[in-house]
Amino acid sequence: MEIRNYEEKDEKGWVRCRVLSFLDTAYYDDVHREKEKFENPSIELVAVKDNQVVGLIDIEYDTEEEKVVSEEEKGGMIWHLAVHPDFQGQGIGKALMERAVEEAIKQNLEILEVWTRDAGNSADWFEKNSYRKVDEYYHLYLSDEDMAHSVQPGDKALHPLYMFAEYTGKDIEQFDSIERKYKCMCYIRNL
Repeated sequence: MEIRNYEEKDEKGWVRCRVLSFLDTAYYDDVHREKEKFENPSIELVAVKDNQVVGLIDIEYDTEEEKVVSEEEKGGMIWHLAVHPDFQGQGIGKALMERAVEEAIKQNLEILEVWTRDAGNSADWFEKNSYRKVDEYYHLYLSDEDMAHSVQPGDKALHPLYMFAEYTGKDIEQFDSIERKYKCMCYIRNL
């Protein structure tokens, strides 16, 4: 396996790897048809095995003009970290992270920040890899049934079918009946 900088020719493999790795997670519907392009400088790495992208990590980082992370220190936001499901459990994610940390240090970054959801094992993975939880809130996906009693649009011609919302309050129990409810957690790693 080789870990190297992302190249434009990797886009199709990058998209496939990301989609497949997210399929069995709480992010299963976060599908993109092309690779995101960042406004700020970034560290974009892929893990390649037998000419196939089997892992990826993208970190966009702060500049003097624009902050990407929520903390005061100069940092980078991990937007994407994924390993193809057929290659998980082989240390590819850890190897990508180690290489990304090396690159981040070269850019004088002080921290890395990442957000993940409570479903699946990603939160545990980040904790095992020197990240600490610093914040949390909830993502709520409301179906038309969930919204029928609580969301009243002003336009009678508008019929919402579902809604995505962030909830930062303390009374999450009020949403117990909502099927798709995820705790989103922010993790920070000092470099």
